[in-house]
Amino acid sequence: MQFFDQSAVARALPYPALIDALAQGLQTPIESPLRSHFEPNHDDSTVLIMPAWKSHEVMGVKLVSFWPDNGSRGKSTIAAVYVLMSCVDGSPLAVLDGTELTQRRTAAVAALGARILARKDSKTLAVLGTGSLSVPMVLAHRSVMDFERIEVWGRNPDKARAVVDILARQGVVAHANADLQQVVSQADVLCACSAAVDPFIRSEWVQPGTHVGLVGAFTPAMAEAEPALMARSQVFADSREAILQKGGEVLQAIQQGLMAHSDIQGEIAELAANPERAWRSSAESITVFKSVGFAALDLIAAQSVVHNGA
Repeated sequence: MQFFDQSAVARALPYPALIDALAQGLQTPIESPLRSHFEPNHDDSTVLIMPAWKSHEVMGVKLVSFWPDNGSRGKSTIAAVYVLMSCVDGSPLAVLDGTELTQRRTAAVAALGARILARKDSKTLAVLGTGSLSVPMVLAHRSVMDFERIEVWGRNPDKARAVVDILARQGVVAHANADLQQVVSQADVLCACSAAVDPFIRSEWVQPGTHVGLVGAFTPAMAEAEPALMARSQVFADSREAILQKGGEVLQAIQQGLMAHSDIQGEIAELAANPERAWRSSAESITVFKSVGFAALDLIAAQSVVHNGA
């Protein structure tokens, strides 16, 4: 049995290769039931169990925790471990650092959505949120589009500057901006990756032609953008089934009568299967890619680690 720690997972999953692997892997049948959701402390701290498998080939299970108060402890809000098993004889094949796996595949699927849905002339990327996903989101999006300016916003300006410093050490020039309305209104591609419960992206701030990736809210009670934004936008999902169970902004918009289930215009496997299709109705359209994550993505990424790191 192989073991891949954080650095090994990172080496095996460079963003361009991972994004392509997800696009291709999603065209192969993978069974991934809805994840199990537990609240062991009876508060916002959450444990998810996410299985996925290819019959007679391979199965993977991720155990992932989300502890929203960890930022104040100087720790990541997300931690995970991933186990890969053979569906031929049931033997364990590999144990992987699931935290790095989760961060990379989450950023990669958002970047894949942006690669297909964002305007090709997009020049400004804005990342909203300063947690463990902020740097991966910048790096993944930079790997698919040529941005002239990258801005980072967070409720704590010091944390935003810290993200900018981390990016600078990796050769990426970014700017911390404390003016949320300005950041949102000037972005061509907007990526929200926070643990927000109450929406902070005002619908009227989002300009025509913007692509919005919403990846932080993963329960019905969470939201990063006002549900009203869904009514102004073409809405896409990583997984329709998962979004209609867990996708905060979309579910809230449906509950408020602002959109219907059928208004989700496509999911990531469909987008990846037809990347040249004109999914945007016009250059002025606002596109929203809502992602809560699903287990097939982890299985594809884990198999890529084993293949690339062997």
